[in-house]
Amino acid sequence: MIKYCVGRTAAVSPTSLGCLVGLLAVLGQATPTHSEEKSNPGVSDTEIRVGNTMAYSGPASSYGVIGKTEQAYFDKVNSEGGINGRKIEFRSYDDAASPPKTVEQVRKLVEGDEVFLMFNSIGTPSNLAVQKYLNQRKIPQLFVASGATRWGDPKKFPWSMGWQPSYQTEGRIYGKYIVDTKPDGKIAVLYQNDDYGKDLLKGLKDGLGSNASMIVATETYELTDPTIESRIVSLKSSGADVYVCIASPKFAAQSLRKLKEIGWAPAVHVVNNISASIGAVMKPAGFDTAQGVISATYSKDVTDPQWKDDPGVKEYEAFLQKWYPDANRFDSNVVYGMMLAQTLSQVLKMSGDDLTRENVMKQAASLKDFELGLLLPGIKINTSADDYFPIEQMQMMRFKGESWERFGPIMNGEIR
Repeated sequence: MIKYCVGRTAAVSPTSLGCLVGLLAVLGQATPTHSEEKSNPGVSDTEIRVGNTMAYSGPASSYGVIGKTEQAYFDKVNSEGGINGRKIEFRSYDDAASPPKTVEQVRKLVEGDEVFLMFNSIGTPSNLAVQKYLNQRKIPQLFVASGATRWGDPKKFPWSMGWQPSYQTEGRIYGKYIVDTKPDGKIAVLYQNDDYGKDLLKGLKDGLGSNASMIVATETYELTDPTIESRIVSLKSSGADVYVCIASPKFAAQSLRKLKEIGWAPAVHVVNNISASIGAVMKPAGFDTAQGVISATYSKDVTDPQWKDDPGVKEYEAFLQKWYPDANRFDSNVVYGMMLAQTLSQVLKMSGDDLTRENVMKQAASLKDFELGLLLPGIKINTSADDYFPIEQMQMMRFKGESWERFGPIMNGEIR
């Protein structure tokens, strides 16, 4: 251990001179440890400090369980010895899905807490607010909790990477499905007025292709709006018989209830994946309101009896029982949080002792056929230096009774 001598500098006494000489000698003999040679702030021989912002309050607070699940999973990892001998210190701060608050919290994490990387922060607008800041500082903005296409642009933003299927991929799948099953339909769309909503709407139009004129009405809402009920009434008045709901959980649940209240029963009713949670949307809205609703997924429905003996689902149940017993196991956000924590753990394992930010991004872009127990069979994680979209496949599903039933083949977002 190096001891520093502190004193006045106006005059150098023999004692202080001797101290200085001794200090220089020690410095000359000191040899950096392996972790000092190949690591960045937030990494020590015993710890990897990971930063995160999450909506634990506000209109998007239903997503807060993602952060809680990730903390629980890292607790599990740490109890088993950590990653290559280092424990993960997960610092997750509430930003209420408010971009100004996100900026404040991310600066605190980066400049105050000196985190090694940012991981799975929630929301498109919130992450957009700090993307340039993190890229300029060359700090990984890893596995962003958003499907916006800009998280897959390594040339412009080499330090930002998404995880889930892009919103455009999802939208294209819905568009192709509608053209195949209801080619004469009239489509009404509700979407959140930000990059998330606009990206998914663009994908929907791409999937419809030359049939994009099928869209006869659109309505937008802001995340801060208290309700979207008047928008639903307006969309019904358009005469549409296909309804696409591009909304976060709170508003998707409102939408389901309002459709029932006003007696609107579209022939095709699509709810986007982020609001397909049984625990956070379908059950609160009332199972009777969700019958026949269509969505798409890339993960297993842990409530479906077909998976009761599945090793991945058994692992999930065992994890929750020991590390997060208060979790709502029916909430797909809990499933999502576990898979994200597993993916980051894999990238950190692949990084070994070369814990530089550059190497972590390199490893994140080197995932080859990586499988997770809660992904649907046939869906694997693949990335490369030119492909920052880890998951690019989904399967359609329909709500029946109290669960989702998958149908059709595994699909991607390729335009016909």
